[in-house]
Amino acid sequence: MVSALGPVAMQILLPGVPIIKESFQVSTAIAQLTLSLSMASIAIATLAYGPLSDRFGRKPVLVSGMIITIIGSIMCIVAPGIEWLIIGRVVQAAGGAVGMVVARAIVRDVYDAREASSVIATLVMVMVVMPMLSPAVGGELMVRLDWHSVFYFVAICSAILLGCLVYTLPETLREPVPFSGVGDMLRTYRSLLQMRSFCGYAFSVSFVSVVFFSFISAAPEIMVSVFQRPATEYGYYFIIIPLGFMAGNYVTRHFGTRAGIHRMIDYGSRISILGIALAILLQAIGLHHPAALFLPIALAIFGNGITLPNAQAGAINAAPKKAGSASGLTGFMQMAFSAVAAQAVALIFNGTVYPMLLLMLGASVLSLLAFRLLTPADDTH
Repeated sequence: MVSALGPVAMQILLPGVPIIKESFQVSTAIAQLTLSLSMASIAIATLAYGPLSDRFGRKPVLVSGMIITIIGSIMCIVAPGIEWLIIGRVVQAAGGAVGMVVARAIVRDVYDAREASSVIATLVMVMVVMPMLSPAVGGELMVRLDWHSVFYFVAICSAILLGCLVYTLPETLREPVPFSGVGDMLRTYRSLLQMRSFCGYAFSVSFVSVVFFSFISAAPEIMVSVFQRPATEYGYYFIIIPLGFMAGNYVTRHFGTRAGIHRMIDYGSRISILGIALAILLQAIGLHHPAALFLPIALAIFGNGITLPNAQAGAINAAPKKAGSASGLTGFMQMAFSAVAAQAVALIFNGTVYPMLLLMLGASVLSLLAFRLLTPADDTH
């Protein structure tokens, strides 16, 4: 649950971006900063959480992150203007990022390399599917109350999870890794980036995430501007997307150990490219309807559901003694690439779906190329 909190907090506001744009009388690009800067905040925070959890333990770092999330949510609730709302979102995201990093490190503490990919598939399903459902929740809250209500919701959930962490979570780190400061952290990250296999898996994860975040960033505006539908309708169509991801995770959990990491990543990447290409084709022949966009993208996300957990497992198992740092660096790359894509897709929006879809297609191809060119031929590690 804590692994899902950061993405839930980030995406629950998605249906409200057009509402916030009107409420504060700002441009789409400015309103989009509530998403893209929160993603950048997650990226930077993940760099710190990995080494800190390797040094001080998983539990204290998780508890600290939850407290920061609550503080950021309160800042958003009382924000008098768009500037303070963006700052509050940055703080909220920095706290919520903790579960994304430390949960994967806990998996590596408890399970061996081959079991980890199956367990991470379950973890990733929760971490991705719950946030995918959150726009529908956010849309309903904003229709029935107002946009402030989503931050009350995140603050309450964070407080509940904080209590659960304090009273029920055991410490899983057996041997703390010495941490001598920022210089030592940067040296650890440099050593990881010098490993071809780590880079292959981490870049694969990063470009897969670009596919997803490009879509969630542009789809609400496309729903309003291109398809002429209300912003809240986005949340209901979006439910198709987690179904695709859940199906991909199901495939990984039940066939991943037999098929192996390499084969699963390869299959998932190909399916993702196929789904995006199909979406482009349907739009090109004139099927300008939300279903003609969301259904093929659900197929692409099905491929992502296969690729992502296997690539994440490959990345953290590339350096088992630095699992926290490997998870943190992978998370940083994942969210940094996605933050750039989220803002870029708003800037290149031209009133059609094509800029978004072409960006997604390019990211899918790059994910497959990074994996193919940098990782070793076998996946027994």
